[in-house]
Amino acid sequence: MSELGVAVAPRVGQPALRGGWRRRLRGLTPYLLVAPAVLFLAYFLFWPALGAFGVAFQTASGSWTLANFQALVHDTDFGLSVRNTFVLLAIIIPVEFAVALAMAVLAQSRLRGRGFFLYVWSFPLAISDLAAGLVWLSIFTSHGYLNSALQDAHLIQHPIGFLDYNNVGGLILAVVLAETWRSISLVMVVIMSGIQSIPAELGEAAAIMGAGAWRRFTKVTLPLLKPTLQVGLMLRTTTAFQVFAVVLALTGSGLPVLATKTASWAYGARNYQMAAAYAVLLLVLSSIATMAYLTVLRTPKGVFQR
Repeated sequence: MSELGVAVAPRVGQPALRGGWRRRLRGLTPYLLVAPAVLFLAYFLFWPALGAFGVAFQTASGSWTLANFQALVHDTDFGLSVRNTFVLLAIIIPVEFAVALAMAVLAQSRLRGRGFFLYVWSFPLAISDLAAGLVWLSIFTSHGYLNSALQDAHLIQHPIGFLDYNNVGGLILAVVLAETWRSISLVMVVIMSGIQSIPAELGEAAAIMGAGAWRRFTKVTLPLLKPTLQVGLMLRTTTAFQVFAVVLALTGSGLPVLATKTASWAYGARNYQMAAAYAVLLLVLSSIATMAYLTVLRTPKGVFQR
């Protein structure tokens, strides 16, 4: 009631309106936080990928064609590069994850000196692909550290050609060791983050029920690590398809893989259409591997609900 005796209706709608805007903004907050990353990926990943697709299906004059992929299939080293790429994948990924899993479990244990080991294991994270290749090149060359140590120990009389072009097994072994050493720290960090997210009371309950260390690991830790292993496998398989600098530093052109063939067509032959065709093939193979991991290692949403 006002001073003149006229009733004034209370402003009920204004607070409700403000509350509605706040709820709407709160609902948009996740999308606003993700927007910068989406814009970055769209500009630096998706748009260049579309451009590569366009170049792969065009001639040098700009007309559309499938001749680039026909030439790719009939390329001299195409079958060899595909074989070498999958051989490296089949060796690197299982070895890397088995060793990284053991390293992560040891780093999470109460072992004395684990902090020092964790520091040493994380050291390769600061080394680039090319630098890692050059480090292992100094080990495996004819006058490298490995041959020198073997000769000093009187185990061999003459240097062994580990990186000889005719020694395909030696080339693959050198690349596997170098690539595993370079990237295993990243896999270990990913697995450690997954182990830390597992509730400790689950392992304690299994121990009370009489489960030993190995049984707790296989029946409790490993199944709950499935989402983490899925992410790690997708990341490492995608990057393993693109292994380039390590192979180039250790083998040159002696062990052709899909990534080095892409670079040789782009920078050696100046044939950007063929290089784009190889790049599209790598993208397709990486996408197929990612979809396979998402399907095979799918985890129900309710697993971690507590």
